[in-house]
Amino acid sequence: MSANTILAFSAATLVLLILPGPAVMYILTRSASQGRRAGMVSVAGIHVGTVVHILAAMIGLSAVLAASATAFTIVKFVGAGYLFWLGIQSIRAYRNGSADASIQVDDQRSLRRIFTDGVVLNVLNPKTAIFFLSFVPQFVNPDTLHPVADVAALGAVFIGLGLITDGIYALAGGWIGVRLGRSPRLQRRKELLAGGTYLGLGAATAFR
Repeated sequence: MSANTILAFSAATLVLLILPGPAVMYILTRSASQGRRAGMVSVAGIHVGTVVHILAAMIGLSAVLAASATAFTIVKFVGAGYLFWLGIQSIRAYRNGSADASIQVDDQRSLRRIFTDGVVLNVLNPKTAIFFLSFVPQFVNPDTLHPVADVAALGAVFIGLGLITDGIYALAGGWIGVRLGRSPRLQRRKELLAGGTYLGLGAATAFR
């Protein structure tokens, strides 16, 4: 691929990455409610999920998902259900009075859980699959000898830029969390706010 192709793809991808979506809101919510470390682990999980979509695009699974309205709907509602589950878990933590214990994430088990949630959330995001099916091929030369390698290269560019933009969102969420923590009332309600955000994302995913 030419340098101009990569630059054009990078510019278009940055626009898409900067616009808040479910992944960005998940990162912001984790970081604001549980600290920057949780936010950064969420970023890593999200982009491991992106790797799954890249591999699917390389072997043609994204085309199957795009062509089948039933498959697309199933994945969409499973993803929405997962967001609802995260929301319910956060609200339960608030009601049980355990919100304060989850604000600082230090043990490896909690970090693995946050990482896994990020992976599952992005894998179950059919919009990402459609992006790699409909958007990425526009930057692949149909006459190239190695189109699959080009898709992989563009996917690597996407992940690299995503790590930067999502990392910034994680830092911003951590900053918001610190400010919220200065108020005892808001400190207590962080998990409630997080749960409401997840439920709202789930509803937006299911009904759009």
